[in-house]
Amino acid sequence: MNPRRSRGVRLAAALLTASTALSPIFWAPPAAAQLIVKDPTNYVQNVLQAARSLEQINNQISSLQNEATMLINQARNLASLPYSSIQQLQQSVQRTQQLLQQAQRIAYDVQNIDQAFQTTYGNASMSASDQQLVAGARERWQNTVGGLQDAMRVQAGVVGNIDTNRSEMSSLIGRSQGATGALQATQAGNQLLALQAQQLADLTAVVAANGRAQSLSEAERAAAAEQGREQRRRFLTPGSGYQAGNARMFPNSGN
Repeated sequence: MNPRRSRGVRLAAALLTASTALSPIFWAPPAAAQLIVKDPTNYVQNVLQAARSLEQINNQISSLQNEATMLINQARNLASLPYSSIQQLQQSVQRTQQLLQQAQRIAYDVQNIDQAFQTTYGNASMSASDQQLVAGARERWQNTVGGLQDAMRVQAGVVGNIDTNRSEMSSLIGRSQGATGALQATQAGNQLLALQAQQLADLTAVVAANGRAQSLSEAERAAAAEQGREQRRRFLTPGSGYQAGNARMFPNSGN
C-alpha cells in the first residue's frame, strides 16, 4: 500500500471520529425539553393588575356595607314610637275642664258676671225692702261659699291628676331614652311637652278657681259695705227710726 494513501485514510477516519464525538454539542434539543422563558416585567404588571382588581372589589363591598348601614339607620329614624300618652293627657284636661264648667251660680261667663254685678253686687236699691236686702245679702254669701267649694273641687281634681302625670312622665322618659331613631326620640319629646302643657292647664285652672273664689269674697264684702250704708241711712232717716213696741218678759198667765 502507498504510504501517502494510508495516511490520508487515517486522517479521514480521525476527522470522522472527532465530528461524531462533538456532534451532541451542536444538536438542537427536542421541543418537549425546551425551557420556558418568563418576562419579569410582564409578571409584575399582571400582579399589580390583580391587586388593583382585588382592591376595587373590597371597595365595592365596603360601599355596599355602608349603604346597608345607612338604610338600617334610615329605617330606625323613620320608626314611629309605639307608645302614646295623648289619650291620658286629654282625659286629664277634660276632667279639669268639667270641674270648671260645673261652677255654681256665677259661672265663667262674661255676660253672666256682668249681669250679676249689675244686680246682686250693684248699689243697694233705696226702694228695696229690708227683706229684699237680706235676701240679696244671703245670695251673695251663697255665691261666695259656692266659689270656695268650686275652687277646692278644682284643686282636688288637679291633685288627682298628679299620679297620672307621674306615671306618664316615667313612661315617656323611658321611651325617650330607649328610642331607636330620631323620629321616636322626637315623638317622645313632643309628648313630654304635651304633658307639660297639661300641667300648665291644671295650674291655670287652679289659679282661675282661686281667683274666682277670692273675687266673689271681695265682691260680697264690697256689696255688704254698700248695703250697710243704706241700712244706716234708713235707720237715721227721720220718721223711720227705731220705734219701741210692746214687749213682755213672760206670756200672760191668765191672771
